[in-house]
Amino acid sequence: MEIFTGCMSPHVAPLRTDHMRLVWQDPLRAQERVRVIAWTCDCKATTYELCHAGGVAFVRRTVQLDRSVETHETFRWSFRRAESVWASLLGGEVR
Repeated sequence: MEIFTGCMSPHVAPLRTDHMRLVWQDPLRAQERVRVIAWTCDCKATTYELCHAGGVAFVRRTVQLDRSVETHETFRWSFRRAESVWASLLGGEVR
C-alpha cells in the first residue's frame, strides 16, 4: 500500500548503477516559447521538466542551490525520443 506524501508530481527513481549520463548544456535563449508538458515534484532541490519548443523536445534540469538557481538542458530531439528519455529519467536509467 502506497502512503500519500502530499506530492502531486512524480519523483525520479534512485539512480541505477548502470545508468547512462545525459549531456547537460546551458539553456538556448533562441527558443523563448517553451511549453512544459511534464515535470517532477519540487520537494527536492533538483527538478526536471519535459519541454516542447519549435517542433523539438528536450529535458530541462533546475537545481536550487543555497542562494542561486542553476538550469541546464539536454540536446533537442524528436518528441518521441524526448519522451523515451523522460521515461528513462523517471526510472533512474539516465541522469
